Amino acid sequence: MATFAEPTAVETPPGSAWLWSLRVYLGVILIGNIVWETLHLPLYTIWRTGTVREQAFAVFHCTLGDVLIALSALTLALLLFADHTWPARRFRRVAGTAIAFGIGYTIFSEWLNVVVRASWAYSDWMPVVRLFGHDIGLSPLLQWMVVPGAAFGLISRLTHCQVAKPPP
Repeated sequence: MATFAEPTAVETPPGSAWLWSLRVYLGVILIGNIVWETLHLPLYTIWRTGTVREQAFAVFHCTLGDVLIALSALTLALLLFADHTWPARRFRRVAGTAIAFGIGYTIFSEWLNVVVRASWAYSDWMPVVRLFGHDIGLSPLLQWMVVPGAAFGLISRLTHCQVAKPPP
């Protein structure tokens, strides 16, 4: 008969908290964005006009782009504000900056691809906000608040729960 021990806090070796945090961040970003992209697909016209294959490609393509944007935003925030002790120090500044970069890029990308290039279009179901004289989809803006926010929230929760290993 198997017995189950009580769960313990996550433990990271000294000096590797940043690497562990990066892995958690990218994992949450990947899973969160693939779910988000799938769920908000009806807010774009491809939901009505595209084939299942085109829709699946759009979800995959957009998720991959989201991961690259999130990684770029975090990297830039780390370069600007972190030091070797991150995430123990300057966590909020890095997290807030990375989220702000993600939101900023999303505003630019939505404008570029909806207004300028017409690469994609919103369906009538997409709630929009007016920014800089153009309608920007609310769902992508929320995506860049919620998904990275969840990633940083999980990192914060887990790194503050670390248990030091007793010396041998």
